[in-house]
Amino acid sequence: MTTKEIPVLLLTGYLGSGKTTLVNHILANKQGIRFAVIVNDIGEVNIDADLIQKGGIVGKKDESLVALQNGCICCTIRGDLSRILTDLRIRRDKGEIDFNYVVIETTGVANPGPVCQTFFMDDAVACFYRLDGVVTIVDAKHGMQTLDEQPEAKDQVGFADRIFISKTDLVKPEDVEKLKERLIAINPRCPIEPVNMGNLPVEKVLNICGFNMNDVLDIDPTFLTGVHHHHHDDVSAFVFESDRPFDAPRFDQYIQSLVAVYGQNMLRYKGVLYFKQTDRRCVLQGVHMVCSADVLGTWGDKKPANKIVIIGKNLPQKAILEGFATCLSEE
Repeated sequence: MTTKEIPVLLLTGYLGSGKTTLVNHILANKQGIRFAVIVNDIGEVNIDADLIQKGGIVGKKDESLVALQNGCICCTIRGDLSRILTDLRIRRDKGEIDFNYVVIETTGVANPGPVCQTFFMDDAVACFYRLDGVVTIVDAKHGMQTLDEQPEAKDQVGFADRIFISKTDLVKPEDVEKLKERLIAINPRCPIEPVNMGNLPVEKVLNICGFNMNDVLDIDPTFLTGVHHHHHDDVSAFVFESDRPFDAPRFDQYIQSLVAVYGQNMLRYKGVLYFKQTDRRCVLQGVHMVCSADVLGTWGDKKPANKIVIIGKNLPQKAILEGFATCLSEE
């Protein structure tokens, strides 16, 4: 491929959490970034009228494509996402439109999984676009109730590379902390912070590199304290760690079987792997049934060790952890 892949931000969050507020803030950036914003329905998301140029329809035959300030455009998902991304890319190549970043705002009730998989399983998309990361907005006032009642809300948290808690001024600080503890229990691998959308630097949501193959695997240190595990959410995370190396053939066979059986319920998973008879680190990363691995450089000053984080729905944690243990080298 001769052209650089176009980065894509997937923005999720339940109804009323503040996604559109964040989109409008991103569009008002002063860094000269030109966005293509893909939404489910322009009337539904209500992009700020001040950002839409009068008479700004791009292409008379497609009234779903609207010109915005800063050279940005907005279009609607009324069909297949792959088709829309391909159409945008072709128009860009022809010089009809111009953008260098894509933001996809999902509906509040959407599961991010199928959208994420599009960027790995569809060659027409994967060759030209790079999924940069998933950002999830959680409403502090209604977040607990939404997580209790809406399965999609927990999926959105589980997929996230960044989580921002909005509307914290409407609740007590201790309620924000309880919500944060619950979010950590679901997804301990991503930063979680309160946010005022109007004061959020765009750098916090762009160039996240959440799907890059690297050995960065930070886990919130409070995850293992157990203080928040009383929620019993069906979406949760667990970690496998060992200083002993894996036996490569055994591990490969096990991970393939694991994904084949439980892949649909494995939302996000990532591991830094230590194999016997090699001094190189290996990184595993997956979304549902899509799993890939890459070999990186040597361990250097780092002590070789295995660490695998799995975020999933109703997974047999004890059995899966025991399965990983059986893949360790006996030497």
